[in-house]
Amino acid sequence: MPLHAAHRLDQIDGSDASERHAVGGHPLQRKCELRHKVVPAIGNDFRASSGFSELTNEMTVMTFPEATTDISEAVRKHHLATTFGWQDVAQRYRRSRIGAFWLTINMGVMIGALGLIFGNLFRTPMQEFLPFVGCGLIVWSFISSCLSDGCTSFIGAQGIILQVRMPLFTHVMRTLWRNIIVFAHNLVIVPIVLIIVGAHISWVAIISLPGFAVVSLNLLWMMLVLATICARFRDMTQVMQNFLQVIFYLTPIVWQIKTLPKGVPQNLFNLNPFYHLITLIRAPFLGEIPSSTSWLYAITMLGVGWLFALWLFDRYRKRVPYWL
Repeated sequence: MPLHAAHRLDQIDGSDASERHAVGGHPLQRKCELRHKVVPAIGNDFRASSGFSELTNEMTVMTFPEATTDISEAVRKHHLATTFGWQDVAQRYRRSRIGAFWLTINMGVMIGALGLIFGNLFRTPMQEFLPFVGCGLIVWSFISSCLSDGCTSFIGAQGIILQVRMPLFTHVMRTLWRNIIVFAHNLVIVPIVLIIVGAHISWVAIISLPGFAVVSLNLLWMMLVLATICARFRDMTQVMQNFLQVIFYLTPIVWQIKTLPKGVPQNLFNLNPFYHLITLIRAPFLGEIPSSTSWLYAITMLGVGWLFALWLFDRYRKRVPYWL
């Protein structure tokens, strides 16, 4: 390389070095300084522009920490709910020779009376109508008793709630378990009715097990909502009982859909959630497979209902003891 060219390169390198020294040192050092200045600014702009803090708060609220903690603890200590539920049934029929089977006898008498009366009124064959009414009344009795007792789940356990540290959801599970025991006693009537009318139980009856699970989970969120609301507004208990009486006549329990006039719209039944819940358990006992509409309706109601119940319970859980 010629000497004048080498001298020129030395001058250029020297000028670049002096410029780097004047600006702030090595280029890598300037990049690091620039990065430390720009990145926090970008982060602050992102938090300010997109509402990062509000989004974080909303995500925290959607987890429902108070409600999920209470429910998960109650599930882990499920033996408390089952023990209290057995005790409730045993106390109710203490010193009775027949015990809880008095409920079965009462239900059997009601099924026989309503089956004979409405079967003759609607001129429906007894072999078809009596199992329909029997299964419908048994399932409806389970659903209505759970909702009616669910209104007083917290009120009835006032002494325990105010004195013992225990998950509130335990009392809802206790109410459900108590009614499951009664429901199991009443199920004894189903094979008896089928034998009387000369019918038989099909393998389709197994489908009633997942149907019972879906119905029970739906009842749990309904009972949780009712227990929370009725703890604050005591008159809602009476309102709910009147509402259940109206729903009993609007739901095909003691009458069949095919006996209605042709002009009655089908949406009257499709929009009735209790019709779908009853169908999931009753239809398999009658040898029928529940429709996909009933399954879809019940599962959708299960998801939406639990979201609402978790939100309500998470918001007002701490106020329940003060309302009592």
